Amino acid sequence: MSKADNLLSQAFRAGRGGFITALVFSFFINLLAFVGPLYMLQVYDRVITSRNETTLIMITIIAAFLLVVFGVLERARSAVLIRVGAVFDATAKDKLFAAIAKGSLRAPNQIGAQALRDLDSVREFMTGNGLISFCDAPWVPIFVAGCFILHPYFGYVALTGAIIIFLLALGNELSTRGHLKEASQSSVVANNWATAVFRNVEVLHAMGMINALRGRWRKQHDAVIGWQAKASDSGGTFIAATKFVRAFLQICILGVGAYLVIEGTASPGAMIAASIVMGRALAPVEASVANWRGFVSARSARSRILKLLEGVQDDQNRVMLPNPQGAVSVENLISCPPGTRTPTLRGVSLALKGGDVLGVIGPSAAGKSTLARALVGVWPSVSGAVRLDGSDLQHWSPEQLGQHIGYLPQDIELFSGTIAENIARFLEDDDSKIIEAAKLAGVHEMIQQLPDGYNTRIGDQGAGLSGGQRQRIGLARAFYNRPALIVLDEPNSNLDAEGEAALINGIKVAKEQGSTVVLVTHKTNVLGIADKVLVLMNGQVQHFGDRQSVLGKLMGPRVAQLNQPDTASANEPVTAGQA
Repeated sequence: MSKADNLLSQAFRAGRGGFITALVFSFFINLLAFVGPLYMLQVYDRVITSRNETTLIMITIIAAFLLVVFGVLERARSAVLIRVGAVFDATAKDKLFAAIAKGSLRAPNQIGAQALRDLDSVREFMTGNGLISFCDAPWVPIFVAGCFILHPYFGYVALTGAIIIFLLALGNELSTRGHLKEASQSSVVANNWATAVFRNVEVLHAMGMINALRGRWRKQHDAVIGWQAKASDSGGTFIAATKFVRAFLQICILGVGAYLVIEGTASPGAMIAASIVMGRALAPVEASVANWRGFVSARSARSRILKLLEGVQDDQNRVMLPNPQGAVSVENLISCPPGTRTPTLRGVSLALKGGDVLGVIGPSAAGKSTLARALVGVWPSVSGAVRLDGSDLQHWSPEQLGQHIGYLPQDIELFSGTIAENIARFLEDDDSKIIEAAKLAGVHEMIQQLPDGYNTRIGDQGAGLSGGQRQRIGLARAFYNRPALIVLDEPNSNLDAEGEAALINGIKVAKEQGSTVVLVTHKTNVLGIADKVLVLMNGQVQHFGDRQSVLGKLMGPRVAQLNQPDTASANEPVTAGQA
């Protein structure tokens, strides 16, 4: 069994006791379903013939009591299944969320939120009428046997009807399975496309792209409607045939009953009872047909969850390593973006001791951002290794490692919540650490000017803040809790002169505190605080060493200016092409 399959299996096993209880309740519920037929049998064959009112009153009271028990058990079964769904969700959701987050690093094109919706689909089927009909289905033979007991002819009618309806249900499944699968996949694509459009609506509106992208979405949405229409057309014939067969069987059993009464081989009460029992025998089959689409949707959802989780490793049993001090070594690293086979880093090697500041420079597409992602462990290595304090990043528990890493990517994502929560990474708030990180990023005074200070709420992606404000709050988040390794990818791309001065000061303080800082940049002024410089070209190391030595090779006498970062041009790029 795969780990992905095992994740769902554990969740199902957690609710196994509830499933067994529901099946036990189903036994008694279906047993009590004989109350109605037996009552009619007694009324027609005993009460009416004897005209005994006392008997009528007593059997009515007994029947009423049993039906109350029937209703209580129905309610209890429904409540049990609801709680089974809650247990299933509680067992699976956290592990699934973590697994999706890790799986999304390996397969960015997969949309994790869809898997969470799929988990809801599975849970909703487990707690709905679909599963209840499946719980009742095993008792169909008992009701058919009840019809045989009343008279073999009744049994033959009920058995024939059950077989025909089952075959119609099977035909419905075979004729609609492919269409529903295509509709489900097309729906996921269309919804993901719409989500991407709405997320970037400002850019699309500004460049007049909304109508064009709406046309693309409409084609995808029309494909969903088309597949669903095909499935409905195919299934509609079978559903109509099922309704016809169900109504015709009711006429057949009453007709057969009337014939038997005329022949004197069955009583009128048996005829009415057989009609009720057959209806009960066919009810689970009919309910299964009616809820088949929900079953197909849940099955497709489960398949998508398993597909998304394939290959995701379990991090729960990782050994807790000692807290790192910041020594970083990269050994012949080859790395490529997830889902591609073209390396963007080729044989990169370097070593940093705790407290070093490394400046990474090079032209566009040189592999600088790839290196930044590899250093924090979000992009895997094809070969080679990235080590923190001698331990390969893959040996660390992600949760433990994340506490000791600060990372500021080029695309800064802030989340709905307060500024304090975003800086604190949504962990347990430590006010002193939050303020310390904000001061390091030079954003403390700016936050104080906001209406609610650190308690100011922002929207997804930092809605309500400027690009520079988002970048500085993201920088504060990277500085939070004095991480051993801080990786900053173009941290000054949206900063003004004041912001860059705060950035330089923050890096100096982080260095004094013992943090190792990796700074990816195109600007010369921030390189003045670097101890070492790495020059990348086409994914390979062109130069690596002490700042003065490397920049001396690249810039000649101009390297002296870098010893005074305040006097250097903030916008002058340094690339390998200047060598």
